[in-house]
Amino acid sequence: MAYTLGIDIGTYETKGILVDHAGAVVAQAARGHQMLVPRPGWAEHRPEEDWWGDFVFVCQTLLRESGVDPRAIKAVGCSAIGPCMLPVDVMGAPLMNGVLYGVDGRAEAEVRDLTDRIGEDVLIARCGNALTSQSVGPKILWLKRQRPELYAQTAHVLTSTSFLVQRLTGEVVIDHYTAANFAPLYDVQTQGWVDDLAEDILPLERLPRLMWSNEIAGEITGRAAAATGLAPGTPVTAGTIDAAAEALSVGVDRPGDMMMMYGSTIFIILRAAERVADRRIWYAPWLFEGEHGSMAGLATSGTLTRWFRDQLARDLDPAEAFRQLATEAAASPPGANGLLLLPYFSGERTPLHDVHAKGAFFGLNLTQTRGDMYRALIEGIAYGTRHVMETFADLGQRPARLRAVGGGTNNRLWLQATSDITGIDQEVCDKTTGASYGDAFLAALAIGAVRRADIAAWNPAAETVAATPDPVYEKGYALFRRLYQQTRDIAVELP
Repeated sequence: MAYTLGIDIGTYETKGILVDHAGAVVAQAARGHQMLVPRPGWAEHRPEEDWWGDFVFVCQTLLRESGVDPRAIKAVGCSAIGPCMLPVDVMGAPLMNGVLYGVDGRAEAEVRDLTDRIGEDVLIARCGNALTSQSVGPKILWLKRQRPELYAQTAHVLTSTSFLVQRLTGEVVIDHYTAANFAPLYDVQTQGWVDDLAEDILPLERLPRLMWSNEIAGEITGRAAAATGLAPGTPVTAGTIDAAAEALSVGVDRPGDMMMMYGSTIFIILRAAERVADRRIWYAPWLFEGEHGSMAGLATSGTLTRWFRDQLARDLDPAEAFRQLATEAAASPPGANGLLLLPYFSGERTPLHDVHAKGAFFGLNLTQTRGDMYRALIEGIAYGTRHVMETFADLGQRPARLRAVGGGTNNRLWLQATSDITGIDQEVCDKTTGASYGDAFLAALAIGAVRRADIAAWNPAAETVAATPDPVYEKGYALFRRLYQQTRDIAVELP
């Protein structure tokens, strides 16, 4: 037997999977970690502990529990949250915590300064995206301005996946899909690094070498083999961001296919027939040369359900809390007995791109229950998702097929509310393991063990969640949109 290994670093958990070349799961493992919030609007991970430490732990666990000979693992694929910003020294050692993706808004001033200097139209034309909290370029400029002593020691700026690949192979690489988030340092037209838009951010030689996600970046070094238990010489793919690997895991592979990931954030990827340029959403070259992806994402989704559990359900057994909360919410009717939630607990990403947006429960009264509040939370995330889907529709990018994936798909109330509020049916595949499964498939693809079309056999559709429109939701969505508009000025003045 021959196998491939996939490991993904998520916002709150690392997951790994070992599969054979027919897609059958041999072993799975996971390890939790925390997202650090050192101050409002910031979000960080510890690279040594949360990225590399988790990778090693999960890898060793998979080998031990499966009993698979490491030499039978023919390739390794990895992905991670992204885009992140991590400066490392000449030895590859992290100089600070990893600065996370769009939930970290520390570079607001740099986003504004670079946009004013370059011009938004030029940014969209050259980089494919307006600068937002999702962009890595402004965060590197923040590093230069606010941590000059660390900037001076920086040999390379990596993202989370790049860091893992470097630890495994010694190669400093990044896939094009991830690199497109490094605006204004990546040109989507030439698909290469550029410095003519902003020469003062970083010398280009300090950025990783560009690759496609189905290419082999290098092989497991002796040092990495000693740490992980993997065989020296095992090929490792260039990897990608977790959401892209997750999309591949459920067969999002042809124009018109869309993934909705129910994770720490709702993240949406559309395989587009051509490049779509609009400041409200993101663009990147897809995982394979000559293909296109359009993306959108909320700032807080699963993160918000976790916050609710930790702050408002401390009386419940943590292992059963989400199931109990879903039961309580199911007893509340659509519309949550008149309660609305704005899910902007870390600002908002698409389509608002508003780092000052704030979360809110609105309409509270003394008759409402925790179940009403949790249902309002689910519905608020779904309203935010509808806002994104309407943006795609405005751009002529309605999905031909939508597939749901991620841990949140276990919450049937959340799934159904999202279909009912957006008016879109969702397909759920047989395996909802997510990004690590996509990583294992990419690894098999990179060594020629499978074809792209084989993902349909690896992970077929299992059920469809059909949309059931409700007038209550139509009214609720209109009020949701108005509530943000009418409180936006207040939010800016709050700390």
